[in-house]
This record gives sequence, structure tokens and C-alpha cells, in this order.
Amino acid sequence: MSNSRDIVIVGGGHNGLVTAFYLAKAGFKPLVLERRHQVGGAAITEEFYPGFRSSVLAHSAGPLRPDVVRDMQLEQHGLRWITPEVALTAFSDDGSPLILYRDVERAAAEISRFSPSDGNKYHEFQVALGKASRVISKTLSLTPPEIERPTGADIFGLLEVGRSLRGLGRENTYNLLRWAPMAVADLVGEFFQTELLRAAIAARGILGTALGPWSAGTSLVLLLRAAADRNPAGSNGFASAGIGSITRAMAAAAEKAGAEIRTGADVMEIRIKNGAAEGVVLSTGEQIRARAVVSSADPKRTFLKLTDTTVLPPSFVRRLQNYRMNGTLAKVNLALSALPHFRGLETKPEALSGRIHIGPEIDYLERAFDDSKYGNFSRAPFLEVTIPSLSDPLLAPPGQQVMSIYMQYAPYNLRNASWHDEAQRSGLGQVVVETLARYAPDLPEKILDRQIITPLDLEDTYGLTGGHIFHGELALDQVFTMRPTLDWARYRTPIANLYLCGSGTHPGTGLTGGSGRNAAREILREVKKK
Repeated sequence: MSNSRDIVIVGGGHNGLVTAFYLAKAGFKPLVLERRHQVGGAAITEEFYPGFRSSVLAHSAGPLRPDVVRDMQLEQHGLRWITPEVALTAFSDDGSPLILYRDVERAAAEISRFSPSDGNKYHEFQVALGKASRVISKTLSLTPPEIERPTGADIFGLLEVGRSLRGLGRENTYNLLRWAPMAVADLVGEFFQTELLRAAIAARGILGTALGPWSAGTSLVLLLRAAADRNPAGSNGFASAGIGSITRAMAAAAEKAGAEIRTGADVMEIRIKNGAAEGVVLSTGEQIRARAVVSSADPKRTFLKLTDTTVLPPSFVRRLQNYRMNGTLAKVNLALSALPHFRGLETKPEALSGRIHIGPEIDYLERAFDDSKYGNFSRAPFLEVTIPSLSDPLLAPPGQQVMSIYMQYAPYNLRNASWHDEAQRSGLGQVVVETLARYAPDLPEKILDRQIITPLDLEDTYGLTGGHIFHGELALDQVFTMRPTLDWARYRTPIANLYLCGSGTHPGTGLTGGSGRNAAREILREVKKK
């Protein structure tokens, strides 16, 4: 069976949906093919235990780019935001909590209880971070320039960034150029004395990466995330009814604009003829011809699994094979009979409404990373936790709670073991519970059920090669003009009529919609030209 479409988009993750929307608004009729039973990719909400619904993978937005939210009118398609007053609560080794409110003044006052000088420095850091992130945010909406033959649009975009850089002044420009290649541990060490505060802020530079706080370039990861949210404590925006409500709203917006979405449609092959993509083949044998194919899957899956590598330049294949995307993040979702009691928060229950950070010191985070470097999951992991049912009671039965936990570090490749081994999976879950029980001793007795998602599950079930949530390491040599590879960072590929729009392209910093928005702009230019 064969039919024909304008444009086929492989994968219904958030970037695929954003790309579909903009292409449909421009008059095309894109067809989105999603292999799972629902769209969303890593941004989905599912019931994992009777009556308990969780943001199964991602549990907070990137945050989304404002232009994407505005253009897609996501709030008119049912999206509702929940923004607690508390951005982050971090626990020290002795259980003392540090509460970082969204309001910088309140956060500084809380920090002053630990260190008056750090309370004052928090303001200074917030201002410096804001100035640096304003420049970086300019680059996030750019198409990476051609290296050898930059276009007029490339030169104009770089000039805009240059003007922003000049506007920083000498000291701030120097800081930005110096900070980007630094280890995030060194960056926070320049501002703060309190170990707990250093670790809580530095965590933004390592979450989801195969890097530790002392790894070079982790400050750049922090700055990339700060470009989307300049608060030092990071984003605390949650979607009502779970993160899946974001992609459901995106799907509704794309369909209203004229896109078609098919779930349960597993693409097995991108068909290439005479060096150009001409369509896709589904697992059912159905063939769909298209003027252009756009992949929101990661680069390795797109080229090394869905495409015949013999039609690709050998140098391109070699670069992709060396593209680093072995994940180190696992996810644990807990169904709880009641809210656990966290030490030190008896009179401040609102402190649990934002993100919860477990990782009291920089060296604690580095030791957690050390385990993964040698092929073991951390026995004292860095955790980021949310209890979304506190702000969104419909996610759990009355009086009960859902707990969502990022666990780092859990390497995709285990040494002398396999994630297929149930003992490894259950061991990871047990380590997570034991780590949290140091701060909430009654947690184990309140667990009704647990869902454990390993890096291998991220690959097998959710299509993330290597289990990497960002479709590739956010490192100095894999960003901007080198994402995914040098010479092919402009959403085009060596195969004519085949494009990329997923997080393996610039800016690729998570659930922002930036890669999809940028890709749609370049695809429209190319397709209209042809």
C-alpha cells in the first residue's frame, strides 16, 4: 500500500509537533507518525498504578519558548501552568533544608540563615546570570551559521549577538567568555561559600549529562538553561494534569493548523532514491511517499537505524558513530499512600511544592558521577524530586501522592551487568528509596508501588538511543555549529529532502520547542526554494 503526502514527520515528540504546526501554518499538510499509542515522546502523562498518574519521564518544562506558546496558543488548547512559590528545596547532610523561593528577595533571605554573605551574593549572581543569559538566548533562536560560506542571514544573526555582547560591557563580556568552558563547580565557587547552595545551583549544569560538576564545560550547560529561565534556582513551572498536557495541547494546535497525526505508526525505514529522501516505510509494510521527510528522532536512530548508511558519506557516518549520547539518568515514580514527612519542614509544607534537590555538596555530586564513569550506578545518587500531586490533586486519589524522581547517575552501559537483569533494576529503585529515606524516614512504609525506568528502557520503550534524554551530550564539542556534527548543524542532512528537528539539533536543551521552531524555519526556506 502506498500514498503520498507533502511532508512526513517521523516522531511525535514535542519538537516534531512544533515543527508540524509551523509547516501547517505555512500551508503544507504535514503527516506526523508516532510509533507509540500517544504523542509526546519524553513529555507524557500516564497512569502507572491504579488511580496514580505521573509525568512518566520529564516532569517539568524547559521552560517553553514564549514565541512557541504564543504562536501555538497552547493555553487555548487546554494548557494550564502551575507555578509554586518555591523553586527548589535542597537538603543538607544533617537534613537542614535550604528553601529557594522563586522570588529572589525571599530566596536571599533564606540563604542568609546559612550565610549572610551568600545571601548578598545571590543577588549579584542573579544579575550576572541574567546578563550572560540574555546574550546566549540570542543564539538559541539562530540557525547555526555556515562555517565556510556564511549567508547574509548568518552574518546578520551573528551581528545581533555581537551587539548584545558589546552591550554587556567589558567585565560582563569577560565573565561570559571565561565562564562557558569552566567547570560549574568553579563557577559557583566564585560566588558562594555554602556547600549546599553551591551544589543546588551547580546541579543545573549536570542534570541529564554524563558530566560531573568538576567537568569542563558544565558551566555552559548551566548558562544554556539559564537562557530559558534566568532564576538561579532554575525553572519550577509544571503543567496541570502532568507534562503530557503540553504535548496534547501542541497536538491540538498542529491539527487545527492542518497537520495530521497518526499514533501506532512505527517507521521502520526512510526510503532514499538517487541521494534524496522520497518517503517512509512503516512496520506494517505501508509506504508513504513525501516531498520531504523530517525526523524528530535522535541523530543516531535517524541515520544509523532508519537510513541505509551506504548512501551517507563515510566521514558523516564516522562522526555520528562518535557522537556521544550514552545517558546517565534513570527515572523512578512512586505511588504513595500519604505525604512523607521530610525532616525540618514540619512548619513549611509549601517547601515540597517545587523541585527537591538531594545532593548536599559538590563533592557528593562528583562521587555520584565517579560510580557511573566505571560502569556502576551510584549508591549515593544525586536526585531531583517533585511531588506534583501537592499542586495538582487529580494526579492521585484523595489524601495520596505521586512522587517523581530523576536519579543520576545510572549509566546506559553497566560494567559486568545488564539492565535486563531484574536485580539491577530493583537495586536501583532500592537505592533511590534508601537515599530519600535519609531525609524522609517514613517514606518506605508509604510506598504502594514503584515504576523504575532505566536508561535501557528509555531506549527500548521511548526511542531515545543510548537512553540520553537530550538526544546527545550537551558538551562544548556538541553544541551550536557542532550539533549534531560540524557542517550539518543547520537542520539539513547529507541526504536531500531529509531534515532533523529533534533535540539532537541546536539548541537541544530540553523541553523548550526551540529545535522544532528553528528547524521549521529552515525547512520552509528549503522546500519553498525547491
